[in-house]
Amino acid sequence: MPKPVALVTGASTGIGFEAAKKLSSHGFIVYAGARRVDRMEPLKALGIQVLALDVTDDDSMRAAVGRVLEERGRIDVLVNNAGYGSYGALEQVDLAEGRRQFEVNVFGLARMTQLVLPAMRSAGRGRIINISSIGGKFYEPLGAWYHATKFAVEGMSDALRLELKPHGVEVAIIEPASTLSEWGRISADGLLASSGEGPYAAQARHMADVLASTDRPETSTQPAVIAAAVLHAATAARPRTRYPVGRGAAAILGLRRVLPDRLYDAVVTALLKRVAG
Repeated sequence: MPKPVALVTGASTGIGFEAAKKLSSHGFIVYAGARRVDRMEPLKALGIQVLALDVTDDDSMRAAVGRVLEERGRIDVLVNNAGYGSYGALEQVDLAEGRRQFEVNVFGLARMTQLVLPAMRSAGRGRIINISSIGGKFYEPLGAWYHATKFAVEGMSDALRLELKPHGVEVAIIEPASTLSEWGRISADGLLASSGEGPYAAQARHMADVLASTDRPETSTQPAVIAAAVLHAATAARPRTRYPVGRGAAAILGLRRVLPDRLYDAVVTALLKRVAG
């Protein structure tokens, strides 16, 4: 039987990087895509195929999927991992940045899915694995645009799961908690740039500390742990619809299910104070 083929987006660092390694080590032919191709040299050394991929550029996405299909004739698994976190007070963040956040986190994911589905439907099988976040179920101050995109990914994935089931294509959502990567630092820098001065400055400084704390091993989960959930979603005979994974993920989502909004607001506020402290 031919080896299964996986395409991973946003593979230059963090979850995408580790997911590419994990899938490759378990028998997949892996294509790892990202804008920063130079950052994927370690993947290339492991025999993983690396390719330039910008999920805001339709030509780039078409070329990436076209190359995989031309070389392998199939795509069994798509891991939609590319994304970033845009933070800042809604009042202060330029709408162009809000649109870019959706372009990367939602429309890029949707377009990649559109491009791989004809081959998956033709084969009568496939897996779409969308990297969402616990932030698709809960919320933080100054994170309106980011959380809006992740809530959208959750809803889109649920709808896709139903519409693709008759075609043999499974859809799974990975919901990581804080993960050790450069994500938090980049998000904190963007937050301070947009809201570090003015009426939201105190909140922004506090939230920037919270976001930056994800760079610390004692407060975050190693991306390899998240990659293990991706592997399960890619290989299980009956994958779960959702994989909350990482430090505190199950507890945070469990509280969201049972607590009324005002009480949950208080819990989030208390947690953020504790993390930043």
